[in-house]
Amino acid sequence: MNIAYGIVAGLLALFYVYSGAMKVIRSRDQLRPMMAWVDRIPLPAVRALGTLEILGATGLILPPLTGIAVWLAPAAAMGLVLLQIGAIAVHLTGEDRRITLNVGLVATAAVTVWLATTRW
Repeated sequence: MNIAYGIVAGLLALFYVYSGAMKVIRSRDQLRPMMAWVDRIPLPAVRALGTLEILGATGLILPPLTGIAVWLAPAAAMGLVLLQIGAIAVHLTGEDRRITLNVGLVATAAVTVWLATTRW
């Protein structure tokens, strides 16, 4: 289970660090081609979402690696599930109805929650 958790959580963390960093660093004009919803949300909220994604990725990796507060790993994974459920709602209420990636991320984060709770 430790290897499975490491692989799934590592891939999920890589995705969220990249995605979160883009939301924190890039301008609205740079984000628009990839994320049509950025025009409907204030830029500080987009930056906050990016920060949450980076913190979630950190919570998936650091606690299991250090052995300190390991309960944070399933909590971070659950937070990412909730984040993607919110993202699906945003996509469905706007013109952009592409939610395949979001559904995949919900499933991956849910598997990560399960692996995190069964590994300790």
